[in-house]
Order: sequence, then structure tokens, then C-alpha cells
Amino acid sequence: MKNIVILVICLFNVIALAQGQDTTRIKHKKYQAKAPETQPFGQEAFTKSKGTTIRWLGMAGFMVNSRGTVFMIDPLLEGYDMPLLMKFPILPKQVPHVDAIMATHSDNDHYSVETFRDLKPVTAAYHSTIYVDSLMKNEGLPSFGHRIGEAFSIGKVKAKLTPADHAWQNAYPGTSKRHFKPEDACGFYFYTPDGTIWAPGDSRLMPEQQNLPAPDLILLYYSEDAEWHFGLEGSAKLLNAYPKAQVLLGHWGFVDAPDFKPFNGDPARLKKLVVNPERIHVLAPGAPFVLNGARKK
Repeated sequence: MKNIVILVICLFNVIALAQGQDTTRIKHKKYQAKAPETQPFGQEAFTKSKGTTIRWLGMAGFMVNSRGTVFMIDPLLEGYDMPLLMKFPILPKQVPHVDAIMATHSDNDHYSVETFRDLKPVTAAYHSTIYVDSLMKNEGLPSFGHRIGEAFSIGKVKAKLTPADHAWQNAYPGTSKRHFKPEDACGFYFYTPDGTIWAPGDSRLMPEQQNLPAPDLILLYYSEDAEWHFGLEGSAKLLNAYPKAQVLLGHWGFVDAPDFKPFNGDPARLKKLVVNPERIHVLAPGAPFVLNGARKK
């Protein structure tokens, strides 16, 4: 066996030298947790049904179809400025209709101007904070701005803005001429006929986020960067505040950037810190998840 291993190494070096490579300089790519292979979907995901189905769109995006009411949170389906590990499960030109699109904040991996603009012909309304609404109006989108705590309706689904702490631009002079306010970023809490869904958005952990009505499902933007995101320990603390909530992960395993923490998180590490770890579902982009948290009347 030892002789075989030596022979394989020698052959590798010979091939590399023949191709003009210096084997002493070959670098191994740093490990990066990656999501399961993308599962494309089409118009069948937009039809009326008897339940509520959630799909991760890749990046930070999610799509919800609640008995025919379809809405998206932070969809980015094209044109990102960093290399990707995965393919998107659907493209804007393949989307038949959307009742509403939500943006949690203005970062381009959440408010994708190109995606939002290309979905305009099939989208009834856009919702976000007052600031992001102003950006969307500048693009000619039919948008509505809301204050933190304000509620609005999407068909039979009620939505409410929750607080977020993500004004990272203020910590880096020169990033923006604008001073960002706490209320410029948000999360969204949804009340559907089949249960409650909470998308906290990008944020550092806040006390207010740990004292909400317990959601049936949390759409967690999982990143082990703790400077302007929940981070590993913050994510665990948030999930442990709601030990019965099911969890879907976004924001991880999609961008090819192993050294850039904001886009990296290993679900296996998170599960070790969470009560009832089996409730964390590591879905492929595009794979359906059916909400089974019907509220008691």
C-alpha cells in the first residue's frame, strides 16, 4: 500500500511538471460549508394551494406561497458582483407573478436593484423601511415604506416590521456620505393562515429580538461574522429564545468567498449550540418546506 501511495505522488508530480506547474506552490482552497445542490423550480410553485410553502432562493432570499399569496424576502436572482458556488433556483424572467417583495435593508445582496427592477412587470408591490422605500421609488418601483413596528397586509397574510441593528456603514468612514439610522434596516414577521414566520434580517443580536411572540418558523440569515451579523453564538442565542421554532438558513454556503465571514457559516457548528438541533433544516436552494405550525384559533 505504501508503495502505491508513493507511486501516485510521483505520477502527480510528473504530470504537474509536464504542465509547467510548481507543485510546491499549489494551494489548497480553504474549506467552506456549502449548501446542497440547487433544485430548480417553475410556475408550479406559484399556484394556489391548501398550505404554506417556503423556498430558499439562495443568498438571503426566500419565497413564500401561502395558499396562493406569493411573496419574496430579499430576492437576488441575477447579477451579483462576487463569484457564486451555486446556481439560482429560478430567474426573474421565469417568475409568473409575485404579490409582494420585501427588502430588509439596502445592501446589494438584499436589495438587488437588478432583480427588483426585472421583477417589476410581475410584482404588485414592494415593501421596506422608509429609507429603502425612497431608493425603490427612485427606480420607479411601486413601493411602500414602513416604520419599525408598523403592519401591512399581503392578501390574507399580515406582515409587521421588526427591529434590526445593521448600520455598519457608520463604522467605516468613506463608505457612504449618509449617516445610517437604526430604523433603516428591519426584519419581517408574517402571520399566515398556517402559522407565523419571522425573517429577522441582517442584524447584531438585540434584546427586542428575543422577546417576540414565538414564531413557528425562523428564516435565519446565518453568518458566523459577529461584527454586524448575529454570528455563531448570537444565532444560537436567538434560536434558543424560541426553542420550538423550526429554522431555515439563508445567507450561507452560496457565495464563493471562504475568507469572507459575512457569507460563511457551518450549520453543523450551529447545531451543537442549539436546543432541539433537529429543527434546523439545511435545505437546497429551491427545495420546498411546508409550514406545519397552524395557529390555534
